[in-house]
Amino acid sequence: MGRLDGRVAFITGAARGQGRAHCVRLAEEGADIIALDIAGPLPGGHPRPATPEQLEETRHLVERTGRRIVVGRADVRDYPAVQKVVDEGVARFGRLDVVVANAGTMSGGRMWELTEEQWNICIDVNLNGVWKTVKASVPHMISCGNGGSIIITSSAAGYRGYPQSGGYGAAKHGVVGLCRTLAVEVARHNIRVNTIHPNGVRTDMGRAPDPERLRASGVDDHEIWLFNQVTATALPDGMQEPEDVADTVVYLAGDEGRFITGAALQIGAGNQLM
Repeated sequence: MGRLDGRVAFITGAARGQGRAHCVRLAEEGADIIALDIAGPLPGGHPRPATPEQLEETRHLVERTGRRIVVGRADVRDYPAVQKVVDEGVARFGRLDVVVANAGTMSGGRMWELTEEQWNICIDVNLNGVWKTVKASVPHMISCGNGGSIIITSSAAGYRGYPQSGGYGAAKHGVVGLCRTLAVEVARHNIRVNTIHPNGVRTDMGRAPDPERLRASGVDDHEIWLFNQVTATALPDGMQEPEDVADTVVYLAGDEGRFITGAALQIGAGNQLM
């Protein structure tokens, strides 16, 4: 018996990294999956975008667990497209219990040197995209009447200042406020809402940039030193695997986390202590 038998989970950013790990881990615990990813270039966003092939691999990995999956390609900035994927998944599976708003991107630079495109892409994907995800999902969760859990991927950059990450940090702080307001609004429906705040995760997006490449782009030694300070961890092994984050998602999605809502879970190996 899995901890999520009979439930349905909607995960964004599902093609790889944390999103894929969440899809597979929730499926292993018995959930059917609605998986969404843009799986393509995102102008102004991260230089290593996910691919359609990676999204298909997520499909295969979920099916290998024996669970069902609906896969949709959509940009979380496009509300009608997100709505269509959610509607199709609920029509097939008959319910929606868990939402993992995980899709994100990153664009670096000093705050005053960011282009409007760099700023807007981070806010639109990492904050507005989360709002559009819950906007498309919450009515289904309420109408199903089963309660549920919404888990939003924030970051250590959602509780402290990361240099060279102004738009990203603003959005990751912003989803904490979104979470707290939504948690109050949906509590009467027994729906819980929480943010998770990993620090370093071994993914394509989480890969640390090469210091020499940073210097070549104009980043100086002080900024590199500062970045190392704010990303330091108390535990000696501070870099997580995506599956480590997925374990936290399972906990919040299942009955063990039924009394946790409006919380910002810091899962960055003690980064907040440094």
